[in-house]
Amino acid sequence: MRTVINRPSGIVRVLSICLLAACMALHGRAWADAPPKSIPKAFEKEAPESLEDLRAIQGHVRNVLSRVTASTVGVRMGPSFGSGVIINKEGVVLTAGHVSGTAGRDVEIILHDGTRLKGKTLGVDKDRDSGLIQITESGAWTYADMGKSAGMKRGQWCVAIGHPGGFRPGRTPVVRLGRLLNSDKYLQTDCAIVGGDSGGPLFDMDGKVIGIHSRISEPLTVNLHVPIDTYRDTWEKLVKGEVWGGPKAVAYMGIQLDPDAKNCRVAEVSPGSPADKAALKVDDVLLAFDGKKVASINELGTLLRGKRPGNEVVLQVRRGAETLMLRLVLGKRPV
Repeated sequence: MRTVINRPSGIVRVLSICLLAACMALHGRAWADAPPKSIPKAFEKEAPESLEDLRAIQGHVRNVLSRVTASTVGVRMGPSFGSGVIINKEGVVLTAGHVSGTAGRDVEIILHDGTRLKGKTLGVDKDRDSGLIQITESGAWTYADMGKSAGMKRGQWCVAIGHPGGFRPGRTPVVRLGRLLNSDKYLQTDCAIVGGDSGGPLFDMDGKVIGIHSRISEPLTVNLHVPIDTYRDTWEKLVKGEVWGGPKAVAYMGIQLDPDAKNCRVAEVSPGSPADKAALKVDDVLLAFDGKKVASINELGTLLRGKRPGNEVVLQVRRGAETLMLRLVLGKRPV
């Protein structure tokens, strides 16, 4: 099992190594039902400040993993792989809608120890990218509890688990430790996820599922997860096998904003993107989008969702001591 934490400081890199050792110690033995522990004060700090903090975080994450890893599964449909998490004794698996696809499909569920089970897809919300799968074989399943995504705050610690690149024999689910960046329509974290992780669980420090991996962004440390409350709110429809919603043309600028900035500072401009063609540059600060002021990533995202590819917008930008007006033609988000 591999653990990654996305923080630049040296002390946090040490934490990554310590967690790796702790997780490797869990490999190869039965997953015990360890009792929940109170969350250490170290998680309330901006960053670990001492070796004691590192040990407290390591110990708590190890305890969380001992309770939740066995519920994390691989999902296979033909040549395609994804991830999921069992959330009740009946063997219902939460996954991403783009992993399950539609209702009534035969799938293979792969437990953390390599056991392969038959399953059937249930409902899908294509708008929010949520889906359910039912294990169709009998058994006593280890499952995780569903938490709550409402009310989560920026900076809260979380653990992403999944099967990057698909399930691999002899490799337990891969663990990445990170923090919540935003909680608007989706949960946004700096937990690095890649192909094959889609549908896997995002846990809080109580060991409860708070989200499901949905979309991989650029850079890899800014990713989106379907909030767990979405599944709870649409549970009856999903269990009945209903499929609704559909892909929409999402307007695309081609920028990444600095999640740690208090304004809309551009951290990255994708080459050849609409933003690149409009001459937007790294370190520019967006002040207004099509005549409306923006002061945060959430505000920009809300305005962008109201647009469609092909729409022309005017950006008010601060570049050093200058204020510029740039015209940008929105594109279609790359698949």
